[in-house]
Amino acid sequence: MDVQNAMKNQTEVAVILSKQLFSTVGKRSNSVFSPASIIAAFTMVASGPDGKDEILKAILTFLRSSSADELNAVFNLISSFVFADGSSIGGPTIKVANGVWVEQSRPINPSIKPLFENFFKAVFASVDFRSKAEELRLEVNKWATYHTNGLIKDLLPPRSLTKYTKLVYGNALYFKGAWEEKFDKALTKKRDFHLFNGASVSVPFMRNYKKQYVAAYDGFKVLKLPFRQGGDTNRGFSMYLYLPDEKYGLENLVERMGSDHGFLDSCIPSEKVSVGELIIPKFKIEFGFKASREFNLGFDVVDLYHKACVEIDEDGAEAAAATAVVVSFGCAFVKTVSFVADHPFLFLIREERTGAVLFVGQMCDPSV
Repeated sequence: MDVQNAMKNQTEVAVILSKQLFSTVGKRSNSVFSPASIIAAFTMVASGPDGKDEILKAILTFLRSSSADELNAVFNLISSFVFADGSSIGGPTIKVANGVWVEQSRPINPSIKPLFENFFKAVFASVDFRSKAEELRLEVNKWATYHTNGLIKDLLPPRSLTKYTKLVYGNALYFKGAWEEKFDKALTKKRDFHLFNGASVSVPFMRNYKKQYVAAYDGFKVLKLPFRQGGDTNRGFSMYLYLPDEKYGLENLVERMGSDHGFLDSCIPSEKVSVGELIIPKFKIEFGFKASREFNLGFDVVDLYHKACVEIDEDGAEAAAATAVVVSFGCAFVKTVSFVADHPFLFLIREERTGAVLFVGQMCDPSV
């Protein structure tokens, strides 16, 4: 099994999901989500009590995978390598949790629970959806809030669980990293950020005049901001910002990212260069959605609930996401460039060695 190639497929899935989300649910608005969290949740669905026949086939198509075993191999790599907490050695803090809640009246293969507890490291609970659906909704929400350091609240909205609910699969992800080179807070000053409607808002912008990982491509620029890795020499986490040259060019850039195969890997700044200006806004995004049609899941008995939050400032970035899957019955390099992010742009947080995409978002109005 070629796990490296399977990882590349998951990166492409992340890009495709970004295009679908930003062109529908989050069009022209601040939005962010975690491909890694969504993929982890659906990987559990593929191995769960209903992970067969129609549902399994739809998930494998959705995640561009050949089998549940391939999905599990990717899950194992991400869990053991990408999601390993680096806080004890000065790297990013990373926390992840998985959970499965199963209707107690359903017959379950005895091998299922050990699989989830040992391989997925998941809480596996037999519960009473038929008479306690609302109580269990609050329990899952509390679980998600706890495992995202309080950032994700009310993942499941009222009436999302009913007496017809069979299973709920949950994933919670938390990331906090310090920039390799922090921004000087004394240089942070307000300036205008240009909106899609032609107006502008005055917001705080961070500045840096040191050499940066910046590259200019046809119609856009890319900035890579590495996170401090501490004593970890095997991994490398970075935030990437994709800034269209045109003030209103974000939609075209989203379309291009989702259509050009290998876009992320082909647009990576390889060395630090002198910058005329490096100006990016401080921002915080909280975004949530329910999706099935938007992501073309291919089956009607599954609902996806997702929430994510990302905040960046002079010190670094903090991000969290939670996913619940509810199953019911029925480039040309330029040596010196400026990077003035004063209009809508894309961003993502990625692990360099595997290419795993933890978070993807678009910033349209940092004042919100």
